[in-house]
Amino acid sequence: MEKILKLKEERANLTVQMRSILDEHEGKEMAQEKKDELRKIEARFDGLNESIGFEERQLERERNAGKVEPQKPAGDERQIDKDTEIRSAFAKHLRMGDAGSFEEYRALAQDNPSQAGYLVAPQKFVSELISDIKNVLFFRNLAKVLPPLEGARSLGFPKRTARINSAAWGTELSAPTGDTSMTMGKKEFKPNPATAEILISKTLIRNAANVDAIVKDDLAYNFAVLLETAYMTGDGAGKPLGIFTASPDGISTARDVSTGNTTTEIKYDGLFEAKYAIKQQYQNNLNWIFHRDAIKMIAKIKDGDGQYMWQQSVQVGQPDRLLNYPVNMSEYAPNTFTTGLYAGMLGDYSNYWIVDSLAMEIQVLMELYARTNQVDYIGRLETDGMPVLEEAFARIKLA
Repeated sequence: MEKILKLKEERANLTVQMRSILDEHEGKEMAQEKKDELRKIEARFDGLNESIGFEERQLERERNAGKVEPQKPAGDERQIDKDTEIRSAFAKHLRMGDAGSFEEYRALAQDNPSQAGYLVAPQKFVSELISDIKNVLFFRNLAKVLPPLEGARSLGFPKRTARINSAAWGTELSAPTGDTSMTMGKKEFKPNPATAEILISKTLIRNAANVDAIVKDDLAYNFAVLLETAYMTGDGAGKPLGIFTASPDGISTARDVSTGNTTTEIKYDGLFEAKYAIKQQYQNNLNWIFHRDAIKMIAKIKDGDGQYMWQQSVQVGQPDRLLNYPVNMSEYAPNTFTTGLYAGMLGDYSNYWIVDSLAMEIQVLMELYARTNQVDYIGRLETDGMPVLEEAFARIKLA
């Protein structure tokens, strides 16, 4: 017991020394000899931690074996004096707000859990995060992302909704027929706001060195998921309009292809129908989008010669292919296979336009929840998106 106490006292003194060196050189370059001194102290500190651990575990083994009876540590009066010293240092800090007194208190309290154990992390955090694997988010890479919108509330594009239809053969003196079929409309993008907020304990932030970066990364990822879901199935009301949402403002039911499929399965003939429902000028830039459940179904399809339609990639970083077009797997594409529901998409996604008004920003509010010892992280963005040319898409539908 006495040996452990001495080791802890030395460790507390080293903590004070390291803090003194760091404070002395705050905001300025540290001389090499000071760096060497700090490294030596750190090495001794780590060695003391290891020795204390060995001694405490050995003491516990001896107790369990019945060789040592639990007893008060030697020099109990000394411990009482130390408790008084801790209280005095903390009272000084509260009364005077002196940083030095607080560091003195921290150093003393490290070795006295009964007085202020809450200042010492009950667990050691490591920098590696135990996290679910993130879903792949790819749609913005396929779509056309326009320059950020500045100085206006919305962005409008003229759109031809019907072509001229009056060219005709005639004679040298015949008069042309006036066209009445050509019509013009407008596509309007109105960036929609989205927000997220996370409150994190300051204690956790202090003890887990990378928690600040982890929170920011998770906010960014969750915004990306929100957008990817909208690009797939958004209804266009206060959010982007998705490719799997039938709408005259985006991709109408005229682009649905169900011929060749059954009420529960995507079939070989149905995939060919989708491919050739799209005009030649878009064929060089087509990509499939399916949920993994749909891909599992499609990968089993064979042609009339018993060969699988699915073309496995043989090169790292290259996607699998179907009917010679890349396949993209999305967790946010439809995956319910029953009568009349959508099951996949083939398209030239450069004809899906995205307009950002406010790129994602993360604001860190240190004081708003200071009374509850929390830091407030707020994320914001403003964006809109929709398909602008439906003939570049074929939406696979079950019969």
